[in-house]
Amino acid sequence: MQPITSTEALAALCDEWKKAEFITVDTEFLRDHTYYPKLCLIQVADDQGAHAIDPLAEGMDLAPFFELMADTNVVKVLHACRQDLEIFYLLSGDLPRPVFDTQIAAMVCGFGESVGYETLVQKLARASLDKSARYTDWSRRPLTDTQLHYALGDVTHLRKIYRKLSKELADTGRGAWVEEEMQALMDPNLYKTEPDEAWLRLKVRTSKPRFLGIVKELCAWREVQAQERDMPRSRIAKDETILEIAAHPPTSEEALEKIRGLPKGFGRSKGGAALLAAVDRAMKMSEDDLPHLEKAKPRPATPPMADLLKVLLKIKCDEARVAPRMVASAQELEAWASEPDKVDFRAMHGWRYEIFGADAEKLMKGTLGLTARKGDIDVVELFEEEYD
Repeated sequence: MQPITSTEALAALCDEWKKAEFITVDTEFLRDHTYYPKLCLIQVADDQGAHAIDPLAEGMDLAPFFELMADTNVVKVLHACRQDLEIFYLLSGDLPRPVFDTQIAAMVCGFGESVGYETLVQKLARASLDKSARYTDWSRRPLTDTQLHYALGDVTHLRKIYRKLSKELADTGRGAWVEEEMQALMDPNLYKTEPDEAWLRLKVRTSKPRFLGIVKELCAWREVQAQERDMPRSRIAKDETILEIAAHPPTSEEALEKIRGLPKGFGRSKGGAALLAAVDRAMKMSEDDLPHLEKAKPRPATPPMADLLKVLLKIKCDEARVAPRMVASAQELEAWASEPDKVDFRAMHGWRYEIFGADAEKLMKGTLGLTARKGDIDVVELFEEEYD
């Protein structure tokens, strides 16, 4: 069992795959010691067979593969595809189209929340997965037959899973539901990391603008360093170190040397100079330019109506065989129950309204109720709605 290790062989396979109605795709990558995911293997299958592509092979050019990913005549089938899409976007500057995510489709087809690939293999492909190489180091060469067999299992079973889910979606008329969910994943902004926005990831306990300004500049400095050196952020500076520097801003190399969490001699390095420059920019920033965070308002007690809505959501989603998270989240229900006239509730639109939104409105208006009988909860109409 040999992976594809030459651009010529890859190009020939991609020409064949372009004739397929769909291909199944998966990747193996590492991210423990780098900022960007390191792509180590690509697996692709069509009805004729399955192949592993070695992106680390000497002289390998993935251009034919990315050309295939851009071919809108071929559906790309993946499972829980967000990380794969990120890798393809970072390497090619574009996203594959069209994409079919079997995890999303499974949630629409009644397989529950965030269903795993192994579950679908067992229930739809009537097979089991080889787990022996799950935690392998995919960057080491040569790859063993065990590794390749494991990796190809992630695309061979996916063919049958895709066919069964596609048929279910066609039979139920829910294909558009999956397409709507996929649109959110096709936003390139999901896969971009802007240094100026990196500070928003940190949990800070103060809303003082000057402190936040320093944090913002330091996080931007760290993000650029991590990107340029392809290192994890924590290897540049831990969050705790960023916050300590912001609390006690150093103005000299000597002061920087006293900061815990920075290596000895860092103050005299280029990185140290860049860090001091970031602190200086923040200290000189005008009050108007400093970032501001609104103080978090105490979360109000969950309205009793929200609890009823959650019960109704589960009942209606069980009836429709769709994962509740696809229709509404607990936070959405609580917000809508608190201020129904001010919140644009997604369950009030499209297919979600048919499944849940219409009955949710009735529950809020008092024309629909929930009753308990013999351990079950029933939904009952209380009286006919009056219309003006």
